[in-house]
Amino acid sequence: MSNPLSHSRWLDRLGSPNLTDLYQLTMLQAYRHIGMDDTAVFEFFVRKLPDHRNFLLAAGLEQLLDYLVDLRFEERDLEALRRTEKLDDAFIDSLAEMRFTGDVDAMPEGTAFFGNEPIARVVAPLPEAQLIETRVVNLLQMQTLIASKAARMRLAAHDHQRLVDFGLRRAHGSEAGLFAARAAWIGGFDGTATVLANELYGIPLFGTMAHSFIQAHDSEMQAFEDFCRSQPENTVLLIDTYDTEEGARKVVELARKLEPEGFTIRGVRIDSGDLCASAKAVRRILDEGGCEDIEIMVSGGLNEDRIAGLAAAGIPATGYGVGTDLDVSADAPYLDCVYKIQEYAGIPRRKKSAGKATWPGRKQVFRHYRDDGSFDHDVIGLVDEALDGEPLLGPVMRAGERLGEPEPLTDIRERAAAQMAALPRDLSLLPVAADPYRVEISDGMRDMAERVDKRVERKE
Repeated sequence: MSNPLSHSRWLDRLGSPNLTDLYQLTMLQAYRHIGMDDTAVFEFFVRKLPDHRNFLLAAGLEQLLDYLVDLRFEERDLEALRRTEKLDDAFIDSLAEMRFTGDVDAMPEGTAFFGNEPIARVVAPLPEAQLIETRVVNLLQMQTLIASKAARMRLAAHDHQRLVDFGLRRAHGSEAGLFAARAAWIGGFDGTATVLANELYGIPLFGTMAHSFIQAHDSEMQAFEDFCRSQPENTVLLIDTYDTEEGARKVVELARKLEPEGFTIRGVRIDSGDLCASAKAVRRILDEGGCEDIEIMVSGGLNEDRIAGLAAAGIPATGYGVGTDLDVSADAPYLDCVYKIQEYAGIPRRKKSAGKATWPGRKQVFRHYRDDGSFDHDVIGLVDEALDGEPLLGPVMRAGERLGEPEPLTDIRERAAAQMAALPRDLSLLPVAADPYRVEISDGMRDMAERVDKRVERKE
């Protein structure tokens, strides 16, 4: 066994094509031996939405395109494969020339979609299309999952209430924490506490203080004052370390003391207890003390259902900090998503496994709208069918090259907001699980599936 990598070197390896499942490479070796390298078509889709999910938001396409553009085996990748003793040397040597040369069509990030609808289609020589499977699923699933969770929280909160991602420390790894901040921003969050997400994606930063800062001081009042003087432009005080209402009274006292010096306390945060009752009591104390402009932020074990309940109860909070439940999508931590071959060498292919059957061929999703602009239903059809409706998948890569510059994240966020506004009302209500959105299969798709089944039966 080789020596484990240091943390810095491990992070550097995240872009390696060896970040995959072994069976991708064993299949590639077999394809090479038998000369199977004709064009294949694979599609990524979610078979069935998780319980209590009425919609999903597509996300992660940008990272997928970056991965495909940069895909190549360096010498250290090849040496690592040789050390496994799982593959033959001739095959490993051939990987040095491997590049992604295919085409990608996809739904734009921030697009709402539903069960069995492909959100990305890859057309490439079979070995290339096969090799990327693991990373395609890895990248698209994670951000789609978090963006969809964030959108539910945005629907639960009032429009004026701020949502901030606090979840990096509970995310399943550093990459997941960064991607969660990005996906949450797409889904409607207003900012993040993750500093690197601001540097990489331009997401607004928010931060307050931890209980440890209070506890490290001999008095809560001194802790408040020290923090105010250290952070004069961004003073948000955590007031529930000992007694929440008493903490609020100290904030009023401190605000009066520091006002002549030009210091302003921007807000307070409550992180425990009955958040609604505490926020109402704190609001009353602040208002009676002449601190009407000090905002209240709440955090601690929040999810969309709790946010919806707090908003309905009239909590006087201007924002919510959400951590664990967002970054791990606690109630639905994975999607039943797949990346399946739909065509090879010009012949449509279809999986018939019980409960996992697929529709064959290259597909397009056609969206139909009601007169008020909301979604009515979708039709999954073949790309060359002349069907009504708005086609949702469009070209983003040809011959291994991107067709344009990365889309600004603000544009993606705006698209997601417009998609949420166009959801039928029953799909946007929380925590109610609505009847499934109507997704139809075209006649052309059904005819093709029947022809594929007959062809397979004849060969069997």
